[in-house]
Amino acid sequence: MELEFDVKIEQNILYDYMLHHTYSGFSGVLGTVVGALICVAGVWRGGAIYLVAGLVILMYNPVSLFLRSAKQMKNTPAFAKPLHYKMTEEGMFVSQDGAEEFQEWASMYKATSSSQSIILYTTPFRASIFPRKDLKENQTAVIEIISKHLPPAKVKIKA
Repeated sequence: MELEFDVKIEQNILYDYMLHHTYSGFSGVLGTVVGALICVAGVWRGGAIYLVAGLVILMYNPVSLFLRSAKQMKNTPAFAKPLHYKMTEEGMFVSQDGAEEFQEWASMYKATSSSQSIILYTTPFRASIFPRKDLKENQTAVIEIISKHLPPAKVKIKA
């Protein structure tokens, strides 16, 4: 089975990916818990400084990720044009402007999803992002192909 589709990465999609990547990891969860605990301590003890510090900790990641996604969109020429993907039994091809890369299924790291995208990690910190709005009717087929070629423990996609 082969499947071909095009995707265009926009800032809201990149920001959604960055939020998902950050908050699905230990440091994102820890920062949220610490920020929330400091806010609770501020309310409980009546200390405005605790409340302000907790809110700063809670808001730092979302704001910095938003700013970073805007900067990355501006500085990454690959985001200006659509990417073409071709999924085959052997692996995945990605191409743009005549350049093509290939990655075998066996070397894929994991697959997950956010509310706006299906995310296929090729390394722990590098991913192919497939916006659901671009996949349209291919979304189910993409999930099936990924699920067929990656071990079940590496696939955490919510349809």
